[in-house]
Amino acid sequence: MKMLLSGGTGLIGTKLAEKWLHEGHEVIILTRSMPAVDNSSRTRQPFYLTWSQLAQMPAIADDVDVVVNLAGETINQRWNENAKERIRKSRLEPTRQISDWAAKRHRTLPLLISASGSSVYGSSKSDRFDEMSPPAGQDFLSDVVRQWEAAADQVPAQRTVKLRIAPVLSSEGGALQKILLPYRFGVGGRLGSGQQPFSWIHIDDIIRLIDYIAHDKSICGVINASAPESVTNEEFGRKISSIYQKPHWLPMPAAALKLMLGEMSILVLEGQHVFPMKALQHGFKFRYPTVEKALLALKEK
Repeated sequence: MKMLLSGGTGLIGTKLAEKWLHEGHEVIILTRSMPAVDNSSRTRQPFYLTWSQLAQMPAIADDVDVVVNLAGETINQRWNENAKERIRKSRLEPTRQISDWAAKRHRTLPLLISASGSSVYGSSKSDRFDEMSPPAGQDFLSDVVRQWEAAADQVPAQRTVKLRIAPVLSSEGGALQKILLPYRFGVGGRLGSGQQPFSWIHIDDIIRLIDYIAHDKSICGVINASAPESVTNEEFGRKISSIYQKPHWLPMPAAALKLMLGEMSILVLEGQHVFPMKALQHGFKFRYPTVEKALLALKEK
């Protein structure tokens, strides 16, 4: 198959491109500027295409079978007005550009897999959110996700999947490395009350899930990219303490986090139990269904 990736140089996109190239697929990575290409490499390389090239020569990718839209600026920054606009624009503009390109294709795009966020459900300490749960979040990030999904729905495609991604655990970046930082300095502990739920997914499982969606033509609409087991912040911290042999003793009060992070503190002080009902119903098997199994595997890398 021929795949087109936006956000293909990010944490998920890089791993996904590597997997598909290794399996013999063709991979095109959309980028703002052309990177230096290592022509001496013996491994298969992706083909890079700028957004302006795609707009000017839409036929260049006319035979693409799958588009995976992962573009979006990190949300791990203080949410001032400029940052909010960048976060919103970095998600909506690429999706709209993909829509414009797809409308010019000589054949309908077979599949769009568009990244989204599990934050759209809103926060709750007790409710479990699956794909049938309504988007109830009222904060900035939930609003961005609703707009992002609405933009994805405008892309003319035979099949559209909106991937509501929970925080991704990886040894090469993402949420886990930020969570581990205080533990490495011996000052780890619960954040706020510690009772806020934490949903997550191992990097290998989200790569496998995207690949699974690409090959299972019965999957469409919203799908939660989250491990079956969610835990509280306190439980997650104690698992880190046990597996990484680091103390879990110094709590960080909610007031201090709000002062340090501002509005972004919602990411660590609130949460939700997100359940991947649709993935399980379609037969997807998580390699890392529990926090303990995921953390043990990542520690070994």
